Amino acid sequence: MKLKIRGLDFSYDSVKALESVSLEVNEGEILGVIGPNGSGKTTLLKCINLTLRPKAGVVLIGGEDVFNMGRRKIAREVAVVPQNSSISFPFTVLDIVLMGRIPHLSRLGREGERDLKTAEEAMRATDTLRFASRPIDGLSGGELQRVMIARALAQEPSILLLDEPTLHLDINHQLEILKLIRKLTGEKGLATIMVSHNLNLAARYSDKLLLLNSGRIYSVGSIEEVLTPENIKNTYKVEVDVRYHEATRSYNVIPIFPIDA
Repeated sequence: MKLKIRGLDFSYDSVKALESVSLEVNEGEILGVIGPNGSGKTTLLKCINLTLRPKAGVVLIGGEDVFNMGRRKIAREVAVVPQNSSISFPFTVLDIVLMGRIPHLSRLGREGERDLKTAEEAMRATDTLRFASRPIDGLSGGELQRVMIARALAQEPSILLLDEPTLHLDINHQLEILKLIRKLTGEKGLATIMVSHNLNLAARYSDKLLLLNSGRIYSVGSIEEVLTPENIKNTYKVEVDVRYHEATRSYNVIPIFPIDA
């Protein structure tokens, strides 16, 4: 299901965080969102699922305006994997993944056979079924992130939003998680938006990039179009070299020095 955003504006009191943001993400496609700190990346994700209510603009999911959708319907269509997953109670992995079924339950309903089957499929897809009975607070960082993705899949969404999905993970787990997101986006036909501070990983695992700067779109398009030395210099204030790497079949950004050095 296609996601369309037209003219999105948002402010924190008098501070403009997003201004005239428009974009499209198709089924089976990953849009990588990059930009310096404070450029509006996380705010954009929060506006898409109405965690924050935009001041202006339209968000369309399959042609339907999210402003006309109830919270439960939005939760059926849009799943979020947050930047930090803090869980203070010793729930099991299965308990956490089943939380993704809440938007599909009646107000007083309990999980049924279909919900358990959907959760099991989500855990199988993320290789977390093997520790379904383990307490969530006993998992490694990489395992926990897989469980959070499984919970998102259990919602059976059409839109997947990920805010720094590899934060605090070592390079091996970063690659594993991003490879999994790439695979699931294609297999499930998801429209995926992934915020990342790692330009090289964003380039490697995204189909196209959105570069935000001070709440506005600075550049959007193919990896080659967006990830240029000039664009990085003007937004991140760093001189870089950008080269295509044959081994990864993607573009690599090599920092040289800050432009004010």
